Amino acid sequence: MPAAPRKTRVAVVFGGRSTEHAISCVSAGSVLRAIDRDRYDVVPVGITPEGRWVLAPDDADALAIAGERLPQVDPAGRTLALPGDPTRKSLVVLDVSEVPGDLGRVDVVFPLLHGPHGEDGTIQGLLELAGVPYVGSGVLASAAAMDKEYMKLLLAARGLPVGAWVIVSRRQWDTDRVRVEERVRDLGLPVFVKPARGGSSIGITKVDDWDLLPEALAAAFASDPKAIIEAAVPGREVECGVLEAAQPGGPAEASLPAEVRVTGGQTFYDFEAKYLDGATEFDVPADLPAEVTSLVRSTAIEAFHALGCEGLARVDFFVQGDGTLVVNEVNTMPGFTPASMFPRMWAATGVDYPALVDRMLQTALRRTTGLR
Repeated sequence: MPAAPRKTRVAVVFGGRSTEHAISCVSAGSVLRAIDRDRYDVVPVGITPEGRWVLAPDDADALAIAGERLPQVDPAGRTLALPGDPTRKSLVVLDVSEVPGDLGRVDVVFPLLHGPHGEDGTIQGLLELAGVPYVGSGVLASAAAMDKEYMKLLLAARGLPVGAWVIVSRRQWDTDRVRVEERVRDLGLPVFVKPARGGSSIGITKVDDWDLLPEALAAAFASDPKAIIEAAVPGREVECGVLEAAQPGGPAEASLPAEVRVTGGQTFYDFEAKYLDGATEFDVPADLPAEVTSLVRSTAIEAFHALGCEGLARVDFFVQGDGTLVVNEVNTMPGFTPASMFPRMWAATGVDYPALVDRMLQTALRRTTGLR
């Protein structure tokens, strides 16, 4: 009797060293539930907050938010490593109590990491060295999208509309505060102070009074020594998902857009509004005129290509009163939690969660590592 065909082996990597560790875990739990086990052999790989890779339990429920308890990678798992050796393409067990052993070849990695040390091109570089295909953008696009300064520079260079902003480093703030305040005041009030390379609205402060600027910068610098200060853009917060073409050589596709409306008393779409029940309402799809919907979708694809993205991205906009757009951010590994907009937008467009996961894995398997 012929042996059953070998399943494609997927390493779902999550957790990590950034402040978005818990959100990465929640995203991974959702993917573990959705992935087709008849087609894929799944290896859950957690990265602890200290950066150790461990073989994690295949338990989606353990990665959910329970009340106000945020999930975290259990450090008790067997220690793993992925050698940067394209002739192996396998995970290796490194526990000191065991002889180093090969856990088996990995066909594709789904790096569900948010923030620095994951979404910023670092793990993508490791996977390139290891010769293992992976879901999402490559090193440059991941790094550029993660750093809001360079994201905005690249988008503006391609003629895409971005808001006014100022970059402030911790060193500049400590050594030349007067000059920094002069530059920032040119933006007018209110402003939003953010870690330049963060996400999930962690460390973000809305500043309505210049006396609050030092406190806001301190909150941003707690996550990143580089902060970005953005002028407030009046308008509706609208998001749009982009997927790499399903077929080789085809065009990228954009989802129906969705609108985020904060209803829980927060002054903007902060961490609490994003991840606590009842704090926001979502219009999926967004109630926009047909021509504005079309503009959002086409501009999202332009932003995707402007940064050289691959696989997937979520592009966030402000839609102003006259229907014009301002691109706020491009996220190359958006959240996949039950509340996350990216899968919800694609579901409204006709691609349900399991099909979405499968499509991203298949497009990753189709690409090669290295120059492309």
